[in-house]
Amino acid sequence: MQPGLVDIPLLSDPLGSIGVVEGDDLIPFEVKRFYFIRDVPAGATRGSHAHRNLEQLIVAVSGSVDVELDDGVTAKTYALSGPHLALQVPPGYWRTLRDFTPGSVVAVLASREYDETDYIRDYDEFLSWTRRG
Repeated sequence: MQPGLVDIPLLSDPLGSIGVVEGDDLIPFEVKRFYFIRDVPAGATRGSHAHRNLEQLIVAVSGSVDVELDDGVTAKTYALSGPHLALQVPPGYWRTLRDFTPGSVVAVLASREYDETDYIRDYDEFLSWTRRG
């Protein structure tokens, strides 16, 4: 599976907008965990790890953030700048979140509950793991 951007439908009226994510159409996995990242200091990065099995959908609910995904050979950066777009991240990608705008909030929907053994936190170990295959 490859990473990719997913459009989140926005329903708008004079009282505001609502973004809707439901069913299997937008999320290719059952959501087992939801968390959000906020109050990231200027210049700080988050993430800098990979998952062996976990899938994610990352949404910049407020503000913007750049998400770099690296498969061990090629890296690509995705700019998330609002709740209308989500980034689908399959297992096996090193992810780094950076360039958070002030006041940004990033929501993450995950396919599994927290499991420390699923994380690869050392980049050299990640490269060895991707080569094994």
